[in-house]
Amino acid sequence: MEMTNERKADQRLNADLPERTQDPHQPQNPPKTKQPQTDHTDQKNEGILSKIQQLGTASVPQMQSNIHSLTIIGQIEGHLQLPPQNKTTKYEHVIPQLVAAEQNPKIEGVLITLNTVGGDVEAGLAIAEMVSSLTKPTVALVLGGGHSIGVPIAVAADYSFIAETATMTIHPVRLSGLVIGVPQTFEYLDRMQERVINFVTRHSNIDAAKFKELMFQTGELARDIGTNVVGADAVEYGLIDEVGGVGQALRKLNELMDERRPADVNQNDQVQEEGLIQ
Repeated sequence: MEMTNERKADQRLNADLPERTQDPHQPQNPPKTKQPQTDHTDQKNEGILSKIQQLGTASVPQMQSNIHSLTIIGQIEGHLQLPPQNKTTKYEHVIPQLVAAEQNPKIEGVLITLNTVGGDVEAGLAIAEMVSSLTKPTVALVLGGGHSIGVPIAVAADYSFIAETATMTIHPVRLSGLVIGVPQTFEYLDRMQERVINFVTRHSNIDAAKFKELMFQTGELARDIGTNVVGADAVEYGLIDEVGGVGQALRKLNELMDERRPADVNQNDQVQEEGLIQ
């Protein structure tokens, strides 16, 4: 009897309390978890580390320039991919840059900086042909070395500089890997070599006879025939226009840009006047 009265009292007490039970048909909301806030300091540190890894510096000077800087460094990579430990310049990356520089109206000149050991002959000639066909002024600067197929790229610009301590190795074209020793192979090599000689002599002041003499000279290179040309010697041979560095190269490029700028301005003014007359 006492248990029954206690149960009735509990029922009356529960009836007075507000309804706390949840409808089983309603979806239960999961407990809210506090979202971690983004730490801007960590993001900034990661950006600085990325710059150090890629460029070797924590901060890069930012400025709007009308000059596009193109670097040819390491080994020029062509149709075959080189091992990952090799520092390379991929010609499929260089060609789009040159096309973009040609099309961009804000770019008025291109500075080409070389420190290359050479590489794929056809890829190097493709870059050299692209440089020589640009309608905007171009200046090349050889720093460290502009060897092998780097020579045509250096002379492809409108004007070329070489650092006093920089070198350029001139040697015959050679093949790597398995070579079939038949007359057709030697004829192919000879034709490719003539392409290089003709391009260099057309875009520099050196004549073909002197260039071939340097190319086939013996006794100077330990494991190859050819010549290692240093700084002022390259200018004396007519291969490079002048000995100089970055300052001289930029000064010359600005001069070339100033020479072409008035003609472009006059042409634009004429087009606008014709448009107004029509």
